[in-house]
Amino acid sequence: MIHLEIGEPDFDTPRHIKDAAARALLDEGMTHYTAAEGIRPLREAIAADVRRWKGIEAVPDQVVVTPGAKPIMFYAMLALIDDGDEVIYPNPGFPIYESMARYVGGTAVPAPLREENDFRMDVAEVESLVTDRTRLIIFNSPHNPTGSTLSPDEIREIARIAVEHDLVVLADEIYGRLQYEGELLSIATLPGMAERTITLDGFSKTFAMTGWRLGYGIVPEWLLTSYSRLVINSVSCTNAFAQAGAIAALTGPQDEPNAFRTEFIARRSLIVDGLNAIDGVTCVMPHGAFYAFPNVSSFGRSSVEIADHLLYDGGVCGLSGTAFGRFGEGYLRFSYANSQANIRTALERIESSLAKLERTGELATAASLSSR
Repeated sequence: MIHLEIGEPDFDTPRHIKDAAARALLDEGMTHYTAAEGIRPLREAIAADVRRWKGIEAVPDQVVVTPGAKPIMFYAMLALIDDGDEVIYPNPGFPIYESMARYVGGTAVPAPLREENDFRMDVAEVESLVTDRTRLIIFNSPHNPTGSTLSPDEIREIARIAVEHDLVVLADEIYGRLQYEGELLSIATLPGMAERTITLDGFSKTFAMTGWRLGYGIVPEWLLTSYSRLVINSVSCTNAFAQAGAIAALTGPQDEPNAFRTEFIARRSLIVDGLNAIDGVTCVMPHGAFYAFPNVSSFGRSSVEIADHLLYDGGVCGLSGTAFGRFGEGYLRFSYANSQANIRTALERIESSLAKLERTGELATAASLSSR
């Protein structure tokens, strides 16, 4: 089985990061509770990093460190959304946006991402979705699952919409350092946006630290009390010695993260060119993250059926586009966080398996596989 479904780097965490966490655990006594918002040295390192990397003029007190980045999303919903309040979010998109909005009693309003628009948010359509119940706009750039990125002009337009309609923005920038073309612009740096933007980021994608569970938010001052109380009442705090590793990630050598990025760019070309060479498949070039989002609608089957066929017949595990929302129908998501050798083998299997589907019009099932 070749795994192209998992949204995590296949690289190991750089050694200097692991060493820093090990010292904190074994030699420095970092085995106790920390401040709910995170240890002060890490919050200082994050504030300095976002100032240098994103241009966000944040102070350490605005940084909230959490076990992974999902709590930053969830706390935003809990703090801001009441029954019937509306949340505009990208669809297809990270499924937690929709599920968390619904969980807290809100109404999740999808902003469709379309291939003809390079899977970017249509900002005019976003504005048309705003009502007197809208409280929050979420966007993710670079984007999961499509790998699209918003242009600076589009981000400026989202900022204009937020200011004119008095809305809060959740800017999911978890893949920010894996943007491969174009200008990186953080919406919190734009006029009037620092006080209405929650910037989400973390360590999992850039530094290959998914299992460390380390995320953070840059939170407006007026929301800090809510975030602090929510941390205390849900997770208490984030792992102490893991936070020491996070400091090393931000302040230590960047050679390995930069090498990860270079390798992702090479894999991106490999998988996109390979998918486009398969009859019946088209794939736009993603501009960030590590996902390809090919169009497989020509086969006349649902995305789930085709994903299952590739799994059981070809031994390639990808995800149906509908795992990311109803506007993902007709597409698959493949993660290219795997070796180039495995990607080449996967492409061969995908081509062979889809050709079989075209000839027979049949889909492999778990039952038919077990009978072979």
